Amino acid sequence: MGKIIFYENKNFQGRSYECMGDCSDMHSHLSRCQSCRVESGCFMVYDRPNFMGNQYFMRRGEYSDYMNMFGWNDCIRSCRMIPMHRGQFRMRIYERENFGGQMMELMDDCDSIMDRYRMSDCQSCHVMDGHWLMYEQPHFRGRMMYMRPGEYRSFREMGMNNMRFMSMRRITDMM
Repeated sequence: MGKIIFYENKNFQGRSYECMGDCSDMHSHLSRCQSCRVESGCFMVYDRPNFMGNQYFMRRGEYSDYMNMFGWNDCIRSCRMIPMHRGQFRMRIYERENFGGQMMELMDDCDSIMDRYRMSDCQSCHVMDGHWLMYEQPHFRGRMMYMRPGEYRSFREMGMNNMRFMSMRRITDMM
């Protein structure tokens, strides 16, 4: 079970809200959130309600001024707990939407789909096992997207219009 504590102000000051699961709208608990502490587990935090907008992965630790750290202009508006997966990881990535074009199956981290598979783009995927982070730049950099098991036919239709995923990483407790 995960636990994250959100604080209204930087450096863990002001009112706080303790969360041990998903929260689709932080505004109902705090007027703003400018720092947080992850006591256990892993979480994705979002800068818009309902798990929308920019995302950032948080593991156990203290984030006294995450807005400056992430380069965000706004504060956390929602969060999702990521369950720890034990076992095999499998994801198929596709060059085009609707599982079209070249397909590659991943079972471990890939720091560059261009270098490893000669793929210049990834527009859809099918996560069969485990939870993954997909990054817009090689070497796990840039904006990221949390992917849990399921079919993702079109990243564009998910609101990722100008985003190209170029690297993927498994979410493990040793990440």
